[in-house]
Amino acid sequence: MCNRYRLTAQQAEIAATFGVALPFMPDVTFPVGDIFPTGKKTPAYGLVIIEEDSVRRVEPMEWGVPTQVPGKRDPDVRLTKYVTNVRNLSSPFWHSMLTAPARRCLVPVTSFSEYGQEAGGNGRKPLHWFDVPSRPLFAFAGIWRPTERGNAYGFLTTEPNGVVAPIHPKAMPVILHDEDHDRWLSAPWDDLKALAAPYPSQLMRIE
Repeated sequence: MCNRYRLTAQQAEIAATFGVALPFMPDVTFPVGDIFPTGKKTPAYGLVIIEEDSVRRVEPMEWGVPTQVPGKRDPDVRLTKYVTNVRNLSSPFWHSMLTAPARRCLVPVTSFSEYGQEAGGNGRKPLHWFDVPSRPLFAFAGIWRPTERGNAYGFLTTEPNGVVAPIHPKAMPVILHDEDHDRWLSAPWDDLKALAAPYPSQLMRIE
């Protein structure tokens, strides 16, 4: 599960890579440093790119789509959980977002992280960062929806490739190829399911 990533690109680079019209709105604040999931008491935001009427724009959203789950102590009590990673693509919870092009988004990224499996000499699991050397700025396949306190997003995950698996054998984010950006924002869902696949390991690097 990826719960930490970075976006360090400048506005002009994001605009050129993803076809966003400049200038950006003055109230758009870019995240600085690492981006973390949102929480009930501490909202946290990332940037996504959405398309409306064939025009793309950058919008800050909370990272984590809220859903109600049974409480551990009392199953009759419903608790709010913020879901950051979308793995079960057949779940009814995600269906309305996956099947509606207007609810899909591009999540711009410069690198993402996973913790190692074994603790180091300091007793802590090491944090490893992954990027794509040939693409300093790339995108996760994202989805979003309105919530009671604003728009929120998550991104798809899939089986890990040969670079990520030794560190995190459960999953990795779905990284879109540049030529698939347009399709992700406009094509029917049935034509996009094959995109939920591991990114080629030979194109990635671990720090």
